Amino acid sequence: MNDFQVMGVLNVTPDSFSDGGQFDNIQSALQQVDLMVEEQVDWIDVGGESTRPGADFVSVDEEIERVIPVIKAIKERYPTQKISIDTSKAEVMEAAIMAGVSLINDVNALQAEGAIEVAVKHDVDVCLMHKQGSPQTMQNNPEYEDVVQQVLDFFDQRVEACLSHGMSAERIILDPGIGFGKKLSHNLKLISHTATFKQMGFPVLLGVSRKSMFQDLLNRPIDQRLAGSLAVVQFAYLQGADIFRVHDVAETIDTLKTCQALIGAANE
Repeated sequence: MNDFQVMGVLNVTPDSFSDGGQFDNIQSALQQVDLMVEEQVDWIDVGGESTRPGADFVSVDEEIERVIPVIKAIKERYPTQKISIDTSKAEVMEAAIMAGVSLINDVNALQAEGAIEVAVKHDVDVCLMHKQGSPQTMQNNPEYEDVVQQVLDFFDQRVEACLSHGMSAERIILDPGIGFGKKLSHNLKLISHTATFKQMGFPVLLGVSRKSMFQDLLNRPIDQRLAGSLAVVQFAYLQGADIFRVHDVAETIDTLKTCQALIGAANE
């Protein structure tokens, strides 16, 4: 049995950095879902607002119009498929949960008014992500004195906020937010300290798939970043990461299963 989970990205947006405009209607979205289900994805992460650097703000109504029909269509075709909602808006969270979502994946770590209350009310899993700044400004020369410690401190604050509102600790997942208000050096430091975040006692989610850190590190365009993405997946898995948010589901699962088999053989 796998001790990892793979979360497949499904952006129903016109402007996401890697797949914007590809799955912004139900038919194309379901074709991608069919592929990911065939590849044995654990979670399908539906997003209706791009969080890439420089992305435009989307209203609550527009975001709901983008994601809810797709979530309902997925649940109709695959009633047992686990779905997460990639949003920071409490109203979108509530609508998505009512449509069948069981995990809130929030780049803003439930800091919006009413967000924690929605999660507690419906008793769903939550992923708390760290970012510095907003999508419009976060890559404008981000600075840290100690990026690992500052992310740890942020997690302490957000976990405490959730627990104080009555959330069960078993519902919480942590994501250091690779690429969200970080330079390459910050991203590499955070990934290299995956085990440090794991020591907080919560599952760790990592999302590095096709990100701009591979442009900086390898000088590769978006469609040539798979090797870098998989290298990080393998390294982070060995450090204890639990959930991997990716565009390339089959390749990620193959990498993790191979890594798992090697670990098993070494321990025989």
